[in-house]
Amino acid sequence: MSTGRERNTLIEESILPTNLAQRPITTLGYAGIWIGIAVIIATYSLGATGIGGGVSLAGVILTILLANIGIGLFMLFTADIGTEHGLPFAVYLRAPFGVHGTHVPAISRGLVASMWFGIQTYLGALALNGIGSHFLGFDNWFVWYALFGVVQVVNTAFGIKAIEKLAALAAPCIIAISVWMYFTLDGIAQTKGLNIWNFHAEGHMSLAVLFIANLGFWSTMAIDIPNLTRFVKTVPGTKSFLKRNKSIFAAQLLALPLTQAMIAGIGGVSFIATGNWNPIEVIQAESQGFALISLLVLVVLAQWSTNTAANLIPSALTLVNLSPRYINYKTGVALAGIIGTLCFPWQILNNLFVFLGYYGAFLSAIGGIMTADYYLIRRRRVNVPDLYSMTGQFRYSGGVNWAGMLAWLIAGGIAAYYSDYAFIIGFPLGLVLYYVFMKALVLPGNPQQEIESGYSDRFLATSVGESWVHVGHGKFQRMSVSELGTASIGREDL
Repeated sequence: MSTGRERNTLIEESILPTNLAQRPITTLGYAGIWIGIAVIIATYSLGATGIGGGVSLAGVILTILLANIGIGLFMLFTADIGTEHGLPFAVYLRAPFGVHGTHVPAISRGLVASMWFGIQTYLGALALNGIGSHFLGFDNWFVWYALFGVVQVVNTAFGIKAIEKLAALAAPCIIAISVWMYFTLDGIAQTKGLNIWNFHAEGHMSLAVLFIANLGFWSTMAIDIPNLTRFVKTVPGTKSFLKRNKSIFAAQLLALPLTQAMIAGIGGVSFIATGNWNPIEVIQAESQGFALISLLVLVVLAQWSTNTAANLIPSALTLVNLSPRYINYKTGVALAGIIGTLCFPWQILNNLFVFLGYYGAFLSAIGGIMTADYYLIRRRRVNVPDLYSMTGQFRYSGGVNWAGMLAWLIAGGIAAYYSDYAFIIGFPLGLVLYYVFMKALVLPGNPQQEIESGYSDRFLATSVGESWVHVGHGKFQRMSVSELGTASIGREDL
């Protein structure tokens, strides 16, 4: 039983499980969110780097398409934590890392998310400054940087419904303007006598390096995707993994790979046509009037739609998890925005592949640990009430699960040493080490109710038609959809 003190230290509205009545995002809405997330200006650099390394345009597009299908498949496994139990990423990490140990890996993800927020805001600010200098005669990117950051923080603070509405606006605009950019850049290449599909630079980049770099690109979302999937509409009582997660498939296996490959391809075409990876700068220099406005609107929408769902929410929730007593969701969003704007994102952008390699190493290891814990150790059963109890089974040794910590540090460290291949080392190594350490070192002295019960269905939720609900004073119970309709459940709309 939880006490009032426990409620203050581990429980806050925004990190409670979402029940089946609190999931407003439709299949189309979730796909729209992913189109918005996938359009990152930094992806242009990824495509151009491949072209500069001697890979053909078709090779770049196909490699990045396949890499994103791969990471999308991986995300399906971690997504189930959200669809089944309604849990956010940082709270679930209390299972493999402990109620105190969760903070180290969770904050590492939160800081990366904040840094990406800064990168995206900086690129959006450059576009806004282009509009301001062209039409208003006002040239000061830093002012736009601060203002754009504030607007995004406010939008995200209004919750998931506001984010879905932004995605519904942004997605079709992004696709239309991206197609226009492709034909514009192809036209520039033709005037120089270049065929974009036959172009080959004098480089020797391995397709494997390009493939793995793109895996690292999305290692952040791969581990904390429950932050979004816990808001996706799910049919109750669906034991089948495929049926339970069917609303996830279109977004992660179609919207993400196709959009990311398209954007990387445009970056590649820009490099072929002009030698500059950034098509924004290229077309901005040659456009005016409606064409210029359209281009810069793309940049702003792309950064905005990515930042809200992929960066601010994950970072905010890790901060809430760090100190639920003092930080609520809106405060967490504001703090995440401040941290992101102070991280000198222009320096990170200049060293993007190094950044991707090192953070991808440690985050991929977390992904392996989560997968081992959820599927191999607990078989999808989770003692959710104890995730919010300071004295429950997830206290382990002083609040730390050393199986998780050791597996993370060893797997992440080795993957970072071989950073060019970080994801394909970190994920499987983290999975294997965690499983071995749990079986040999932790479980003998720390019984887990899910396992001791013989993997009872009383530790499931959505797949048996029920939801975990906090009923006050640190207490949780499962409720059916009909019971949710009659219960009085207080909760802010994240």
